[in-house]
Amino acid sequence: MNFDRNTIIGFVAMAVLFLGYFFYNSQEQAAFQKKRAYEDSVALARMPKVDSAALRRDSMRLDSQSRIASAGGFQSAATGTEQFTEVVTDVMKVVFSNKGGQPRYVELNQFKGTDSNHVRLAGSDFDKISYVVRTGDNRTADVANFYFQGGQTVKNADGSTTVKYQLLGANGAAVVHQYVVKPNNYLIDFTIGLNGVQQLTQNNTLNLLWQNEARQLQKDLSYERTQSAINYKADGSTDYENITGSSSEEFDQPVNWVGVKQQFFASALVAKNNFTSGEVSWTAPAADSKNNTIVQAVANMKVNLPATANTTVPLALYYGPTDYKILKQYGNDLEDMVNLGSGMFAFVKYLNRWVVIPLFDLFRTLTSNYGIVILLLTLAIRLLISPITYSSYLSGAKMKALRPEIEKLKAKHGDDQQAMSMDQMKLFREAGVNPLGGCIPGLLQLPIFFALYSFFNSAVALRGQNFLWADDLAQYDSILNLPFAIPFYGDHVSLFTITAVLTSFAISIYSMSMTPDQSNPVMKYMPYIFPFILLFVFNKLPSGLTWYYTVSNIITLVLQFVIQNYIINHDKILAKIEENRSKPKAKSKWQERFEAIQDQQKKVQDMQQRTKK
Repeated sequence: MNFDRNTIIGFVAMAVLFLGYFFYNSQEQAAFQKKRAYEDSVALARMPKVDSAALRRDSMRLDSQSRIASAGGFQSAATGTEQFTEVVTDVMKVVFSNKGGQPRYVELNQFKGTDSNHVRLAGSDFDKISYVVRTGDNRTADVANFYFQGGQTVKNADGSTTVKYQLLGANGAAVVHQYVVKPNNYLIDFTIGLNGVQQLTQNNTLNLLWQNEARQLQKDLSYERTQSAINYKADGSTDYENITGSSSEEFDQPVNWVGVKQQFFASALVAKNNFTSGEVSWTAPAADSKNNTIVQAVANMKVNLPATANTTVPLALYYGPTDYKILKQYGNDLEDMVNLGSGMFAFVKYLNRWVVIPLFDLFRTLTSNYGIVILLLTLAIRLLISPITYSSYLSGAKMKALRPEIEKLKAKHGDDQQAMSMDQMKLFREAGVNPLGGCIPGLLQLPIFFALYSFFNSAVALRGQNFLWADDLAQYDSILNLPFAIPFYGDHVSLFTITAVLTSFAISIYSMSMTPDQSNPVMKYMPYIFPFILLFVFNKLPSGLTWYYTVSNIITLVLQFVIQNYIINHDKILAKIEENRSKPKAKSKWQERFEAIQDQQKKVQDMQQRTKK
C-alpha cells in the first residue's frame, strides 16, 4: 500500500490529536477532583464541631456494658486488654491475639508486597473467626469478643509450636482454641474444644463464621481482581466462583473447605471432618474501583456436634502462596485453588500438571535465572510440537507449489467466485493437497497457548523474579508509564508486548508470502490485523508470558526459513503433486454433496444473471 506525503501527515496529526485528547481529559479530570476536594474540605470545616473523642468513649462504654450483660458465666472474659503472641517459622510469622483466641495476622517471610514489606494475610479489622455460645438463660455471646486466657507457646519435639487459649465459664463450661504451627508449613492446625456441649450450644450445633478480606498484593489492581476467586470443595468436588459484585453460594451437602484465592496467594478454612452444610457470601468493589480491597468474604459453616459432654472440632487454616506443589502435599484437593485452566478450556489443566509444571521445575534446577528457564521451557515445548509444525510448513510448501496454477484460475474466472471455488477445490483434490492443512496444526496449538496463559498467571515462582528490563516476570513489564490511560490498552508501555507483536507481524508477512493472494479483503488483511489486536490484549499480561511468546515467535521465524529453504525439497513436492494428479481420485460422499451444492448454486446464479438481461 502506497501513502503520499499528505496521507502520512494526516495520520500523524490524527495520532497527536488522539493522544492529546486523552491527555487533556485526564488533566481536566484531575482539576475537577482537586476542586471537588477543596469544596468538600470547606463544607466540612463549616460543619458544627462534634467531640469525636467523647462519642467514642460513650460508644465504648455502652458496648462494654452490653458485652458484660450478655457474657453470663463468662463475665470475667468480657473485658480485658488485647495481648499478642508471635510464632515465627522459616516461611511465615503468625501473630495470635487473646481477643477471640485467633490469628490476628500472618506474614509470609519469602514474599514481598507492593509496599516492599512481607505479604500480610488476614490483617484487617474485617478478618475474624467467630461463633456464638450460650452464656446463661436466654443469653448468647460471640466468642470473638471475649478475652481468652493463655496464649503461651509450647515447643514440641517435632519442631512445631502449640499456642493454646481458653475460656472458663460457670459450671465447668469451657471453650478451648488450640493452634499448632509447623516448621516450613503454611497449614495451621486449629482445634476448637468445647466442654459442656449442651450447655454451650443450641441443639448441639456450632455455626462457625469465618470472615476474610483479600487486599491488593500486585501492582495491577484491576488485573489481580480478574485472577481472584472464591474456591470451595463441597460434596467431594471442587469448584470456584468469580468475585464480581455481591453474591453467595449455599451448600446443602458436606463441605470440606472454603477459600479466598488471589492471583498468587490464598486463605482457606479446612474442616478435617467436613462441615455439615453452610453458605459463603462475598462482596467485591467495582472493577474500576481504586479501593484496594479485592473481596470481603463470609463463610457461615454449620457443624453438627455429637451428643456428648465434651467434644473437639478439628480444623485447619491455610495462609500461603497458591503454589500447586505446596497445596497438593496437604491433600483435600487444595491444589485446585490454583487456576491451571478453567471454563471451556478447563481440560488444559492436565497439560499444565503433566507437562508444563514438570518441565518448568526441571529447568529451574539448572539455573536461577527465570528468564532462561522460560526460554528453555519454550524450546522444549516447540520440540514436542515439532511434528505438528513440520506438517503445517509442508502444507504451506504444497500451497506455494500450486500458486501459479491458482493464479491461472483467477485470470480465467475473474469475478466469478463460484466457478473459481469449484475449480480450486478440484485442483486441490487432484494434487492431493488439503487446503486446511496449514490451519489445523495451528488450531491444535491453541490448547498449548491457553495452558501457558493459565500457567504464567498462576506461577508464583516467577513473582519478584527480574529479567532484562522486566522487574517482575509475574507482572507486566513497563518501559514507560503514561500520564493517562488509553482505552483497552492501559497507562503503560510493555516492551515485551511490543517484541511479541513485532515478531507476530513478521510471521504474518512471511506466511502471506508463502500463500496465494486472497481475493477476500478481510482474509487478505486479517493476518496483519491480528498482531495489532495482540498489542491491546498482551499489554497487561505477565511479562513471563509475553517473553515466552516472543521467543516462540523467533523460533517460528527461524524454523519457517530453515524448513522452507533447506529441508523441504520443492521439486520433489511438485513431482509428488503431479503423481497424485495422474492417479484416479474417488470422490468422498462429502465431496460429492459439496460439489452438488456448488453446481446448484452456479445454476441459480446463471439463471439470475439471464433474468437481469
